Amino acid sequence: MSQLVDSDDTTPLLGDDASSDDSQDEDYKSRWRSIRVMYFTMFLSSVGFTIVITSLWPYLQKIDDSANATFLGWVVASYSVGQMVASPLFGLWSNYRPRREPLVCSIFINVSANIYYAYAYLPQTNNKFHILMSRAFVGFGAGNVAVVRSYVAGATSLKERTSAMANSSACQALGFILGPGKDETEETIDQVAVLTSNALFFIVMFIFAVFETIATPLSMDMFAWTRKEAVLYNGIIICCIGFESILVFVVVKVASQRVGDRPVLLAGLAIIFCGFFILLPWGNHYPKIQWADLKNNSLVSQISKATIASNSSSEPTGCPYEQTWCQYTPAIHLAQYISADILIGVGYPACNVMSYTLYSKILGPKPQGVYMGWLTASGSGARTLGPVFVSQVYTILGPRWAFSLICGMVVGAIVLLSSLYHRLIAFSVRHGRAAE
Repeated sequence: MSQLVDSDDTTPLLGDDASSDDSQDEDYKSRWRSIRVMYFTMFLSSVGFTIVITSLWPYLQKIDDSANATFLGWVVASYSVGQMVASPLFGLWSNYRPRREPLVCSIFINVSANIYYAYAYLPQTNNKFHILMSRAFVGFGAGNVAVVRSYVAGATSLKERTSAMANSSACQALGFILGPGKDETEETIDQVAVLTSNALFFIVMFIFAVFETIATPLSMDMFAWTRKEAVLYNGIIICCIGFESILVFVVVKVASQRVGDRPVLLAGLAIIFCGFFILLPWGNHYPKIQWADLKNNSLVSQISKATIASNSSSEPTGCPYEQTWCQYTPAIHLAQYISADILIGVGYPACNVMSYTLYSKILGPKPQGVYMGWLTASGSGARTLGPVFVSQVYTILGPRWAFSLICGMVVGAIVLLSSLYHRLIAFSVRHGRAAE
């Protein structure tokens, strides 16, 4: 470990070379100033992400009418592909060089890519591919999350870590509202626990990627919202979920101190399952079909060209007739949609912060840049596959199949966590340095 630069994760990010001469109190204050800078970095990143994700589908349709819901899945996934590639690289960079370097580099890439995204409408052709590339570069710039997480984890004690991770995740939620000793590091890490943590985090992020990708198209199909209405109403819903998430982080901090991290993670998965189960279509009410006021038992083939032409002057609303499941799948009611939002808004932040916290405790005192990079890459992989999965399944088979498969995945995560519950313990507990 001697070749690592800044291998001591408690070194203040904003400190100078003379920090070793400062008092212990000053060093403590400096560390927390640096952590708050990390919080602010994540807050700004979340603001930008949320502004884009709620308006991405209408923006894509407006500048390139050849784009469909399947392509939307690839656009959303491209962000996570970029982040998945960048996270381990930035994590490794932060292990060998001062963290300022990967942070500054990633922020520069992020700003440049967002400018590219804003002007993707200017080219005369292939606008949707410009959006695809710009989102991939934005995701690459967002790979600094690995650096942020590794610093927050390394700069806090085991006792402080849950609080610090909760505060870090709370800054992401707030963004939704506005748009080591040598002997210890040589001891082995439980690789089964590490792999299990990555698998659980993959499932959690996959599920949320499905939710954030499908929210706008689903609401437009089921509630016949226009593009403007979908952006506005879903923005309000995400804003409310952001406030809800902050409250959840406060509760999670207290609950984890009383019952432990694993029970909170298990409870979060159970709540997510309830949210997607409620979202399954039920009843005899069917969605409005685009272009014509058809009766629910009508066939798409009965739509005449004259009817389509008569409606072409206004924006079509409702479920596209190309999606054949619209004719036989019951509509999802607004009450179902909002109830599911509330439950997922409770379960996801609890699972997210507990996944990071538990993973950090399992790793222990060794430098966590690369490991946090792999965890972030795992989440990015999930956010790559999730949008592609849901855009394909939802378009072809409809919400009943899509959300049933998600419920199955959540059950699988609960079974995995329960079966390896005894392995997911802190490094210090495993080596007898602290009581569980």
